[in-house]
Amino acid sequence: MKPNRLLNLYHLLLEHFGPRHWWPADSSFEMIVGAILTQNTAWKNVEKAIHNLKQLAPITIDNLAALPEATFKEAIRPAGYYNQKTKRLKNLIAILNEEYQGGLESLFDLSTEILRQRLLNISGIGPETADSIILYAAKRPVFVIDAYTVRSLSRHELLPEDCTYDQAQEWIMDQLPQDVALFNEFHALFVALGKEYCRPQPKCDGCPLEHFT
Repeated sequence: MKPNRLLNLYHLLLEHFGPRHWWPADSSFEMIVGAILTQNTAWKNVEKAIHNLKQLAPITIDNLAALPEATFKEAIRPAGYYNQKTKRLKNLIAILNEEYQGGLESLFDLSTEILRQRLLNISGIGPETADSIILYAAKRPVFVIDAYTVRSLSRHELLPEDCTYDQAQEWIMDQLPQDVALFNEFHALFVALGKEYCRPQPKCDGCPLEHFT
């Protein structure tokens, strides 16, 4: 495979969809909250939950730590799995308060490898959520893999359909410059492609990759 083929795909998507301006959040901590809330649900539901939290107080570590659990659950109910997600967020906040002086600075001072492992050790944070936090909040060049990405690339015979998360991530990062802005935009473009065209039942007519080879 030519090293620039994946970049050619990126430019086709960018030309079609335009910049995605992702991740929508007012702060790094709000981004992290959104990354946990968006597990197993659509972003429109997360937006409702974020709105509910903001109606109670600005989304900060201290403010969410002070929210009673019942209030927290009710606020994030639109995002689904609100019992699990409340537990995960409260646990994360407790770790930040107990181990990182109640902020993100000390956490983000860790090397990328150690930061990723630390995040993965937190209950409820898997590889996709951890890498989203590293890319969008810590602003490190780590490519986020999701179902949209693997589906799109496997259909164009760039990745095997049954590849693992780590295999897909390693392959993509080997093909691209290690650039935060590029990884940010490319991941968001894969999401747009997967939602509009590369669905489980594909809609190929008009797809920006219809003639990609």
